[in-house]
Amino acid sequence: MRTENGLRRALEAGETVFGASAETFSPTVVETLGAVGLDYVWLDFEHGGPSPYDSTALEELTRAAEAADIELLVRLPKPEPALIRKVLDAGVRTILLPRIETAAELRAGVRAAHFAYDGAVGDRGVGVGRSGEWAGYVDSYVGGEDSEVLVGTMIENQRAVDNIEEILSVPQLGFAFVGPADLSMSLSGGDPLEKNTEAVSAAIDRTLEACLDAGVPVGRIRNGVPEARDAVDAGYRIVRIGGDTASIREVLGARLDELRD
Repeated sequence: MRTENGLRRALEAGETVFGASAETFSPTVVETLGAVGLDYVWLDFEHGGPSPYDSTALEELTRAAEAADIELLVRLPKPEPALIRKVLDAGVRTILLPRIETAAELRAGVRAAHFAYDGAVGDRGVGVGRSGEWAGYVDSYVGGEDSEVLVGTMIENQRAVDNIEEILSVPQLGFAFVGPADLSMSLSGGDPLEKNTEAVSAAIDRTLEACLDAGVPVGRIRNGVPEARDAVDAGYRIVRIGGDTASIREVLGARLDELRD
């Protein structure tokens, strides 16, 4: 079993990483995205997929990722410590916590992902799972996990933006990710399609600047090549450039329209 988190290593080296979502939650798609050469697969358990409490499903996805040498970036449905521990024990090493509004909320989630946290004991429990190669407690596992786990936070509402400096100061935070649709819901009167209003743009700019000042890698979704390049130039280090179902619709839909015309 692979133990090194390539996504964490890349970010620590100052590199930019590119990924795509897999709305189908298919191990075959995970392997295919790895074969393409992407750095990570975005799995959004907040809005779809099997239950994140289903270790069997997670184990199959982590096996596929290892076979294709690609990392999973798993967005959880809530920053619940018990869920965080279970997902990590299934072999996932990069998690994204949603609905974070304060540093205190984030601290509890990051602490749950680590055995040692901020100079004290963390809140991750020791159990027999895939992440530990089914061996249970061993010193190398406990120390090794803490050096490979990567925890990120979504910045997706007004309160999170207001508290951005405090949120980014949470120890052992690995990255932040901008959620423009939810920011639009929060800032534009409940319309998730209004992503380019002055208020939303200002919130995204403030988040980016705060992350750059704090030295915290920041990510966002950019589905077009020019937009993705602009994001990298602006300082974004984690860029999601598309997804499986959208690619099917775009590529096969265009072919079918052309054939029917």
